[in-house]
Amino acid sequence: MEAEEMNKSFENDYNSIVQSASFQTLLSEKKKFIIPFTIFFFCFYFALPILTSYSKVLNTKFIGEITWAWVFAFLQFIMTWGLCMLYSKKAAKFDDLTKQIKSERGME
Repeated sequence: MEAEEMNKSFENDYNSIVQSASFQTLLSEKKKFIIPFTIFFFCFYFALPILTSYSKVLNTKFIGEITWAWVFAFLQFIMTWGLCMLYSKKAAKFDDLTKQIKSERGME
């Protein structure tokens, strides 16, 4: 019986948190960041194999014997590191919003 009461209490707490304005703000902020950057990442990532398989555009020389395919491949590493650093900074803001939600509910 005690477990059922705890479960109902948890469900009530969960429902009130999910419906709160601050939680909805957190979800909205995360979606605004994650969805566009995920789309960008996949487009940039799959552009290399698609362009090298179905076109000759990346086979042209960039400098000396280095082709644009090598430059594009190197830029993928830079893009990945950049997105990771950007997400780390943005995650700190998400953590602040989470702390705000927890403090509103007296969970800290």
